[in-house]
Amino acid sequence: MSLKDRITDDMKAAMRAKDSERLTTIRGLLAAIKQKEVDERVELDEAGVIAIVDKLIKQRKDSISQFSAGGRPDLAEKEQAELQVLEPYLPQRMSAEEVAAAVQAIVAELGAKGPGDMGKVMGAVKAQLAGKADMGLVSAAVKQALSQ
Repeated sequence: MSLKDRITDDMKAAMRAKDSERLTTIRGLLAAIKQKEVDERVELDEAGVIAIVDKLIKQRKDSISQFSAGGRPDLAEKEQAELQVLEPYLPQRMSAEEVAAAVQAIVAELGAKGPGDMGKVMGAVKAQLAGKADMGLVSAAVKQALSQ
């Protein structure tokens, strides 16, 4: 079963269970997927769907930090609930050690040296680790690898 089919099935289950918060979050996810498909006139594959889920999760995390800093715990809790609905749709994330090892291998493969090669390395790393690792962690690992 594809990820998109799983999301659609979860939406139907949330409708049957009358779980309005979960239903709203899943509908938003499906709307984002459909919008991307319509805009680009393509059928998204697994990687495309994962990229959208990842983007929505990043938005939720940013919102949580902003609402917490702004003294709005009620809105932060709402975003946290949405985050918990979205996270199961991502594949298992790589650990920091696995990310560092993958980045080291890519740096060695490209022969990159110094911070000037950051863009080239990040492009290759994003292509390989998209959806599998937190990109903030990946960026830090690339900076560390290139500073040696």
